[in-house]
Amino acid sequence: MGLQGDPVSACCRLREWKMSESNFAERSDTSEEKVSGATVIAQALKTQNVEFMFGIVGIPVFEIAFAAQRLGIRYIGMRNEQAACYAASAVGYLTGRPLIVIGGSSERSQETMGAFQEFPQVEACRLYSKFSAQPSSIEAIPTIIEKAVRCSIYGRPGACYVDIPADFVNLQVNVNSVKYVECCMPPPVSMAETSAVQLAASVIRNAKQPLLIIGKGAAYAHAEEGIRKLVEQCKLPFLPTPMGKGVIPDNHPNCVRAARSRALQFADVIVLFGARLNWILHFGLPPRYRPDVKFIQIDICAEELGNNVRPSLTLLGDINAVTKQLLEQFDKTPWQYPPESQWWKTLREKMKSNEAASKELASKKSPLMNYYTVFFCVQEQLPRDCIVVSEGANTMDIGRTVLENYLPRHRLDAGTFGTMGVGLGFAIAAAVVVKARHLGQRVICVEGDSAFGFSGMEVETICRYNLPIVLLVVNNNGIYQGLDADTWNEMLNAGDATVVAPPSCFLPNLHYEQIMTAFGGKGYFVQTPEELQESLKQSLADTTKPSLINIMIETQAMRKAQDFQWLTRSNM
Repeated sequence: MGLQGDPVSACCRLREWKMSESNFAERSDTSEEKVSGATVIAQALKTQNVEFMFGIVGIPVFEIAFAAQRLGIRYIGMRNEQAACYAASAVGYLTGRPLIVIGGSSERSQETMGAFQEFPQVEACRLYSKFSAQPSSIEAIPTIIEKAVRCSIYGRPGACYVDIPADFVNLQVNVNSVKYVECCMPPPVSMAETSAVQLAASVIRNAKQPLLIIGKGAAYAHAEEGIRKLVEQCKLPFLPTPMGKGVIPDNHPNCVRAARSRALQFADVIVLFGARLNWILHFGLPPRYRPDVKFIQIDICAEELGNNVRPSLTLLGDINAVTKQLLEQFDKTPWQYPPESQWWKTLREKMKSNEAASKELASKKSPLMNYYTVFFCVQEQLPRDCIVVSEGANTMDIGRTVLENYLPRHRLDAGTFGTMGVGLGFAIAAAVVVKARHLGQRVICVEGDSAFGFSGMEVETICRYNLPIVLLVVNNNGIYQGLDADTWNEMLNAGDATVVAPPSCFLPNLHYEQIMTAFGGKGYFVQTPEELQESLKQSLADTTKPSLINIMIETQAMRKAQDFQWLTRSNM
């Protein structure tokens, strides 16, 4: 859950809050007992099984955070409201309780008068959320919050917004006038039409070059058991999307991610498990796909069916449930795609050649490392159950192809919007969930130097809550590419930096690791594979505090066969 407020001094208001709470405790007549709006909000959230709250508090909303903590909700104070929202959204993905934003607004008596930060927040948020509302009274708060939670998890999950007028927070009403709404039921499980499932099974059986694409929706639906059984029982090749990685382990023999372009371009039947035909999958259009390819689209969102490409078949329903329906068809009439087929031979040959090219780049000898050298070194040491968070341009894209995931919901990255700045918020969220659940997993956050700059001050948040996150900053002195120190200095001699410095360049050799040490964590500055291996070994061994490894790479390091047509390119 996200919490928004004005970041101002809270000392005076804290004293008032404590005094008022003391007064409440002294009351003996429950019929006259009062309760504040802040307490009602917190109790309504607790009733809906909200466990985590992220935000930045200020007058008047910090009382909500205090009230939430009093009820056992974990409050994580962030340094930036964007990062708080990123963290809350990641918790939603990991736990199945999507983002609810609680926002403070102007006092009702000051509406239209030019109140402090007055803005039509409810109306604005309707464009970007599944539900947006302002309670009409303190008594209406539990109903509004229950509906927000229910809307966020029913159907296609998404964020919801609840607007709280400033005067509601400290307003007190009779405790008996507030009726809390019991926790909403889990989302109903919908299934596809049996005839459509039967036809889909028939189309798969008749495919000459089939491919399964496993999307984020499959991970969210916890469909890993059924999808893995389908892949292994029918001997089908599969390709994960970035956050679909780990639904089936990346090292599974049927995973063809190393031949991504070849698999997409020549498959004649593609089954989409919670994957959208957006820019990440090149919109499903030629030349990235065959003009006659048959798409079988499985999704919980009816509005998503048929976007960009008219599918041959649509299976509307819960991905886990629909997968089980497909399995029933193949259990009734067993079938396997021939492992010795020409299609499998083509895919395996391409995988072998691409993997060899990546390893060749990783072994390239030069004064500084490249992306592949870094990621092959990192991959060797990562725990199999670690949660990998990644953001950046080349850092994230190349990392997807080298850093493996073996478990579902263990990769978090910038996703569909490619939003920069999500990494540290995502990492904090993952670490908080791991800590609360006593799971003992490590969180590894892999950042480009540009991406790190968006939310770098969240390092203080990481240290404040002593979250043993390992941050890897892959540093090439710029966005996509930078300049080395000598070239930078020569360039500055030619004129003012605002005129002569390339827009993508940063100061060379910045010591980002010192940000971590400034707040009490461990920092490492590394330039060789040996230094990287040793610093990562030490960081993984120390579970008592966070660390940041600043990894210098070639300033001109790129992906293999790189171009900048990034909206249409393939990862491999």
